Amino acid sequence: DAGQLAQQLREQGIIVRYFNKPRINQFLRITVGTDEQNERLVQTLKQDIL
Repeated sequence: DAGQLAQQLREQGIIVRYFNKPRINQFLRITVGTDEQNERLVQTLKQDIL
């Protein structure tokens, strides 16, 4: 569930955009600014979320 994943990421200090609207409510928009931020996102998804 994209909304639940967005909440879990927020709890880890990673802000993503969740759209609670029909047809797009299964998606997140993630914008990463630096290599370090990208690595943190990937590691969080691997270890804590997925």
